[in-house]
Amino acid sequence: MGETDLPDLLARVALQDRVAFHALYVAVSPKLFGICLRLLKVRNDAEDALQEIFVKIWYRADRFVGGQTSAMPWLCAIARNHSLDMLRSRKQETENLDDEMDSLVDDALDPEAQTVISGEGRRIDRCMQELDPDRAQAVRAAYVDGMSYQELAERYDVPLNTMRTWLRRSLLKLRECMDR
Repeated sequence: MGETDLPDLLARVALQDRVAFHALYVAVSPKLFGICLRLLKVRNDAEDALQEIFVKIWYRADRFVGGQTSAMPWLCAIARNHSLDMLRSRKQETENLDDEMDSLVDDALDPEAQTVISGEGRRIDRCMQELDPDRAQAVRAAYVDGMSYQELAERYDVPLNTMRTWLRRSLLKLRECMDR
């Protein structure tokens, strides 16, 4: 069967002729499958696409105008466009999956990191107990609660430079304790 027979087959397919549809399938499916496989790269996807393409051809054969275009390029365009649509939808599904995967990520620390942080927290608490109670409270207020030196100086009723000295010496003691 040559390409000159394809317009006649398409005209008969437009009239819902199953014999003509089978003949058209036998004549052009290898070429259309090749197009699908080249674009989709996965054999199962190409087979699915080819089936969907022939369903489109069955329903759209009446749109083919024999005098204006050749049959084979018209059929190839259907195969190519359908394959590209499948690639676009696959890309969209992948992007949606990436969004879903991002929402599934556990932002919590892994068990090892939690153990290290927990151990560090216990060491800091132990070292804080070695400080004078008012100095330990001032360190917590400054570095945990975010109070300024001025606010702390007013709270403890000491000069600003004295508060700076308390905090600096307390941090040095903490560092010394943590290094042990």
